Amino acid sequence: MTARPIHFVGSIPLADSEAVFRALADTVGDAAPRWPDGETGDRAYWIRWQKRTFDDHPDFELKSTSASLHGYKDNLERPFFVLRDGVDPAGVKIETMGYADEAVKSYGVFARLQDDGVIPASVRFQVSIPTAVALTAGFFEMPERAMAEPIIEAALAREVAAIAAAVPHDRLAVQWDVCHEVVGADGGLPLHYDDIVAESTARVARHLGFVPADVEAGLHLCYGDPGHKHIIEPKDLGTCVAYANAITSASPRSVDFIHMPVPRDRSDDAYFAPLAGLDVPDDVQLFMGLVHHTDGIDGTRDRLDTAVAHAGHNIGIATECGFGRRDPATIPGLLGIHADALR
Repeated sequence: MTARPIHFVGSIPLADSEAVFRALADTVGDAAPRWPDGETGDRAYWIRWQKRTFDDHPDFELKSTSASLHGYKDNLERPFFVLRDGVDPAGVKIETMGYADEAVKSYGVFARLQDDGVIPASVRFQVSIPTAVALTAGFFEMPERAMAEPIIEAALAREVAAIAAAVPHDRLAVQWDVCHEVVGADGGLPLHYDDIVAESTARVARHLGFVPADVEAGLHLCYGDPGHKHIIEPKDLGTCVAYANAITSASPRSVDFIHMPVPRDRSDDAYFAPLAGLDVPDDVQLFMGLVHHTDGIDGTRDRLDTAVAHAGHNIGIATECGFGRRDPATIPGLLGIHADALR
């Protein structure tokens, strides 16, 4: 039997980071080489907590609270911002987005528990960060996106630099959450540029370049998880494979791990067939998001059997996305499925 590494995308809705770390210690231990802090509290719903970044910034103001986007049946009820009249975007700087502040606080807990032997010495502290495209699309309507994106990208570069300055590099991993780029490539959401895969690849490669070479870096390729449903259902893994190939080729540094989603109703060969075209360096760890709470260990093993047939025996396992939108009462059971699937 093959012992498989486990990956956690980011959010785990327990009380705080210490509760998350102790839950992982009790269930999966060093089978998961990187542990997130769970993105607890206000951070549970991915980017929504970033509303405060724009609310509190003197150069931005609220434009609207809904927008109509292709791919959604109804208008999005969400705050959308614009620069205040007369503000030159070239002079706008977002000093902090909070990712580094939260990471430093959680790493303090992580380091204490690792020093105490609760967290295995081999485990790295993982920080998951959305791309600038996600934050741009999430908080700006189409006419403002080209203006907002470079401001946000520069801010994310500073966030990563601050994290890398505070956390020992041999204990750190940074994951870029690549969602809008994946969904946009399949026609599910509009983006503010036309050649979706090529231009997204260049952007994600720049993001990877923000991470120091001696810090692990990886990708979470995602179709979204609002209401435990994808924004658009993937036909197969073709788009994820295309991005994996293109990004690892364009990246100025190594990519250590890549995560791809597997819908719970897809244990068929057709979904996994594009993996035959996966062309990434041999040392990239591939995680398949095939663990689902709804059908437990049996469904997980069905999807895993097909994934192994196409990707090989060395793949790791994960859920499709973070746990943040899930009832906390289901977390022990979900972690238990991961543990049961270790072998």
